[in-house]
Amino acid sequence: MFVSSGDPTILHADLDSFYASVEQRDNHRLRGLPVIVGGGVVLAASYEAKAFGVRTAMSGAQARRLCPRAIVVPPRMSAYAEASRVVFQIFRDTTPLVEGISIDEAFLDVGGLRKVSGTPREIAERLRTDVRQQAGLPISVGVAGSKFLAKVASAVAKPDGLLVVPFGAEIAFLHPLPIERLWGVGAVTSGRLRKFGLTTVGDIARAGEAELATILGRASARHLNALAHARDPRRVQTGRRRRSIGAQRAIGRGQHARDDIDAALLTLVDRVARRMRAARRTGRTVVLRLRFGDYTRATRSHTVSLPTSETAVLLAVARSLLAEAQQLIDERGITLVGVAVGNLADEAGTQLTLPFGTVASPSPGQLDSAVDSIWDKFGKAALTRGALLGRDPGISVPLLPD
Repeated sequence: MFVSSGDPTILHADLDSFYASVEQRDNHRLRGLPVIVGGGVVLAASYEAKAFGVRTAMSGAQARRLCPRAIVVPPRMSAYAEASRVVFQIFRDTTPLVEGISIDEAFLDVGGLRKVSGTPREIAERLRTDVRQQAGLPISVGVAGSKFLAKVASAVAKPDGLLVVPFGAEIAFLHPLPIERLWGVGAVTSGRLRKFGLTTVGDIARAGEAELATILGRASARHLNALAHARDPRRVQTGRRRRSIGAQRAIGRGQHARDDIDAALLTLVDRVARRMRAARRTGRTVVLRLRFGDYTRATRSHTVSLPTSETAVLLAVARSLLAEAQQLIDERGITLVGVAVGNLADEAGTQLTLPFGTVASPSPGQLDSAVDSIWDKFGKAALTRGALLGRDPGISVPLLPD
């Protein structure tokens, strides 16, 4: 059921064009101009660039064709991480119930704060003012009685806006919106639904679960039917740990040698394994994600017998999955590689394998620890694999804690 106490108390706060906004904040000459962050692939675009059709993950060449006057700037990940830290402190100063989604967005529950901080609308207005004054960044906020509606409201409010969905007005707000506003409706699902004349959220609600199931299957039909009727009982959760740890890298269109793809995979596995060890997590399921030259996607996964965070084990599994997909890569080309590890467990609960006796050469775990220590002390540039010498390591984006 739709859950509400009579007041919409869930906020979804989302920084607008985060990377590009940080660049415009720090360089006044960029303000009001079309700005693209990233060269080969668009990492972010200012709203002035978006007006020309530039979008995140678009190739840099295509973006420059759409907006020849755009100013392209290199990413500054440390600046974005610091800006995120400041904004999340503002979130935590607003309410103790903060659920981070990414470094530039979060859900906040302000229920019970009326006597202390005012109405949800007043809290949201003050939050936007604080972010503008303390972080120098624009932020859009949606306020509703559920997480789903709050997120939709913030998207509708963009850029730099505030939208409150009052109790009792949820359906009137939701049903005229296009089906793409529903979680889980991407390009493929949208195409299927529009083929059957379903273009708005209201159309989804009127179609009913049974009819949707004939188009999308039972699970997707149940999910979309619930959202179309504003049913989302999930509450804001704090302190929740990730169910998977992953990284991905866009490698651009065109032909890529197998060694280049393997080097990208190696970099990603190194990055994921190090994050797992830093978070004291281990995992059993390795997932390989690929995007092909025709923009279709494929996922391959394999589960090992015991949880691990050892780079050598994760890399061997990832390479095996890549080899299985090589024929598809040869046929369609490849534009993105991603690696994730799921079925996570705390490191303290990992079962040791036999035998326990000492060995003459260092174990993979000891090697990983030594490499991590060097990187922590001297930085990633201090030590690299021979196979990666002279290669672009890609961009390591700032993330929420694992």
